[in-house]
Amino acid sequence: MLYRLYKPDDFAALYAIEAVCFQPPMRFSRPYMRQLIGQSNAAAWIAEDDARLRGFSIVDWMREGAELSAYIQTIEVVPAARGQGIGEELMRRMENSAHVAGAQAIWLHVDARNAAAIRLYERHGYRCRGRQEGYYGRGNAAHIYDKALLSVSASSLL
Repeated sequence: MLYRLYKPDDFAALYAIEAVCFQPPMRFSRPYMRQLIGQSNAAAWIAEDDARLRGFSIVDWMREGAELSAYIQTIEVVPAARGQGIGEELMRRMENSAHVAGAQAIWLHVDARNAAAIRLYERHGYRCRGRQEGYYGRGNAAHIYDKALLSVSASSLL
C-alpha cells in the first residue's frame, strides 16, 4: 500500500469513495469536499494500491485562542479494503500532519453507532469527551473524541 498526499487528479476517485462510504444527507457535496481539500491549513492523505485509491483522510487545523487544534474531517476506506490496517495508517499520518503544523490537540465527531470507527479511535488513544444529539440527523448522535498531541513521541511520527 502506498500512502501519499492528495493530488488534484485524485478527486474523481476520492469522491467515488465518499459516495460508497456515505449516503445523503451525510455525504459531503463535491464543492464542499473540494473546499476541504484545497485549504492551506489541511492535509488529505491517500491510500493507494496498484494505482487504485483504497482510502483517504482529511484533517485540518485552526487556532482557537492561543492553541492550535486539529479536526479530523473524515477517514474513509472502501469496504473491500477494510481490516487491512489502512485506517490505522491514515490516522497516524493525519496526526503527524497536525503535529507538524503545530496542533496541540486533535478531535473528531463519530457516529455513536459506528463501533468499528470508535474502536479505531480508542486504539489510537482518543477519549470520548461528550455527545452531540442530532449531529448526524434526527435521532443520530455523535460522540466527540479528542487526544492531546503534545505527548506524541518523535519515533511515532516517522
